[in-house]
Amino acid sequence: MERVRTDPGYAAFWLLRIGFTVLPLWFGIDKFFGVLTDWDHYLAPWVADLSPLTTHQTMLVVGAIEIVAGIAVAIKPRYAAFVVAAWLAGIVINLLSYPGFYDIALRDFGLLLAALTLARLAHAYDPSWVRSRSPAKS
Repeated sequence: MERVRTDPGYAAFWLLRIGFTVLPLWFGIDKFFGVLTDWDHYLAPWVADLSPLTTHQTMLVVGAIEIVAGIAVAIKPRYAAFVVAAWLAGIVINLLSYPGFYDIALRDFGLLLAALTLARLAHAYDPSWVRSRSPAKS
């Protein structure tokens, strides 16, 4: 906790890590219960046409992916933040591809930038899974 209070970069890393863990979990779980909104109407018609599933089933898959993304950020934000950023890019493209959701696309673009910020901060504060090799001793 001391480092969170004294290192603004570390505090920002943890704030974004918590946010990108909790929010995808929350949105993903809500895809199954529909408390926040009717998620089905956010799927662009052309995306729904490409899916072999119904619109609702497609959104359930989206929810499952969001749940996995939230868990991944909790475990390893260094890598998962890039996955979340790519996912958000897909959402932005989906929302920009038909009228009525440009405001939400703009918000999600801001979240995409925040996910990229988390990825950069994680580079400094979340150690790599690959161990660096020290030079061989002679």
